[in-house]
Amino acid sequence: MSWQQATVSIYGTHHEIDGQPIYEQKYEEVLKFHAPGLAPVRIADEAWHIDINGLAAYPQRFRRAFGYYSGLAAVMTDKGWCHIHTNGSCPYPQRYAWCGNFQEGFCVVRQSDGLYFHITDQGNSAYDARWNYAGDYRDGICVIQNATGRSSHMDASGLLVHNCWFLDLDVFHKGFARARDGEGWMHINARGTPAYRRRFANVEPFYNGQARVERFDGGLEVISETGETLVELRPTFRNEFAELSSDLVGFWRTQTIYAAVETGLFEKLPARVEELASACGLIPDRTLRLLRALAELQLVEREDTQWQVTSRGTFLTSKHRLSLADAAIEYGRDLADMWNSLPQALRHDGNWTRPDIFSQIARNPARVDSHHRMLRSYARNDYVEVPAALALGGDEHIVDAAGGMGVLATMLLEYYPRLKVTLFERPEVIAHMTENMMAGGLATLAGDIFESWPVVSDAVVMSRVMHDWDDDAALIILKRARAILSLKGRLYLVEMVLSEAGVAGSACDLHLLMATGGRERTRTEYAKLMGLAGFRLEEVRPLVALPSILIGVAI
Repeated sequence: MSWQQATVSIYGTHHEIDGQPIYEQKYEEVLKFHAPGLAPVRIADEAWHIDINGLAAYPQRFRRAFGYYSGLAAVMTDKGWCHIHTNGSCPYPQRYAWCGNFQEGFCVVRQSDGLYFHITDQGNSAYDARWNYAGDYRDGICVIQNATGRSSHMDASGLLVHNCWFLDLDVFHKGFARARDGEGWMHINARGTPAYRRRFANVEPFYNGQARVERFDGGLEVISETGETLVELRPTFRNEFAELSSDLVGFWRTQTIYAAVETGLFEKLPARVEELASACGLIPDRTLRLLRALAELQLVEREDTQWQVTSRGTFLTSKHRLSLADAAIEYGRDLADMWNSLPQALRHDGNWTRPDIFSQIARNPARVDSHHRMLRSYARNDYVEVPAALALGGDEHIVDAAGGMGVLATMLLEYYPRLKVTLFERPEVIAHMTENMMAGGLATLAGDIFESWPVVSDAVVMSRVMHDWDDDAALIILKRARAILSLKGRLYLVEMVLSEAGVAGSACDLHLLMATGGRERTRTEYAKLMGLAGFRLEEVRPLVALPSILIGVAI
């Protein structure tokens, strides 16, 4: 009787060969046999390993036990996770929050703080780094994930293989790895370079030079290593005509949301139709039609005769910490008109001129409040990771230039209590700040970012400032920033960085053209601008949220 022949019964309570039990005992859980012929079993909260005869391999008992790999098995004890030899003894004293299985001489473990790394079979750390996630090694390379949620490949010595980071990533298989960026899935080579330009909804590993992939339109095909279609396995699910038609009437959704916010509808829910119409001064029948449209957008729902806001719709209430009510007003009213001029903005002989949106806002105190409430919500949502990602020393003087009403500045002070932060903004913005917006240690300075900055600092941070301006204006701002920094002073730009070859973010780029005359940029374009202003682009740190951090050093 050989353990290689044994299988787990369909009930998962014992092992059998050719459908016959190989021992009498029944367990609550059994797992497969692994070399050298031991299998994990469990009854209630006690787990251990047995041999092919059903006999315990050792006297110890654990809370969980798993299969042997490279002569060691992962077990869960009352004090944490570790590995054991076939005699039940642990080769090291450490205990972890979780352990994986040994592969190629290494095993991934998780610390009590949630960070991952690899250990050797003696329990020693294989390298100094700690990661948000780490996977098993295959052919000397594993996948690791950093604090921003991006993934890359690392070798057995703890060094990055190619220093390219992706939203999701797999290990290498036959020279290629599955990888996902902002545009979709693809295959990359050992240098971290995409094997082809196309992107897909999903891809399988290459098998003898071919891979099965799913397109975004629902179609399936087999591609070559250069991304060429070899065989179409399933045609598209999509109706291109219907989808284009839906895109053409996208303004229906914007205006529906705008009308609901502008009339105060979200503030009066939950309510019946008649109550809502009366409270908002609306016609009952048309109120019902609006509610139905909002329900189609999953913003409200009806329970009997009562209408109420969904969890998604709460973002459109004024009291929500991340309220998008002001954004609905901006997009539905103020910014919508600007897009009507897009054809003129594109023509050589057009009469379009860049709008001076910030001066327009400054002339209307109510719009100053509304506009900056909108920006505050976006900042609260998108900048959560920024303080940690900046990796500051913690005692510098930072100028937050054009930092709105200080959301990021406040986050920085909360994360770095000894930091000194000066918020440099337009006078009308500073005037609208209230005391509860002023975090301890935050200084304010009113001025114009296009004129000389009356301050000296160790570093400058600008969040979504560059994208509001064309290259000429952006260069002036960067030169003003360089003037207040000494040699090797730091510049931190929080911006969405466009792909060099992709198209993600291009609609937002057009929006900036129409709203401010600005633009989104690629890494290469930012590097050029920063170089002209006296900075060297040292690094781009992507975040889980939309923006990245471009780090420049004054030269």
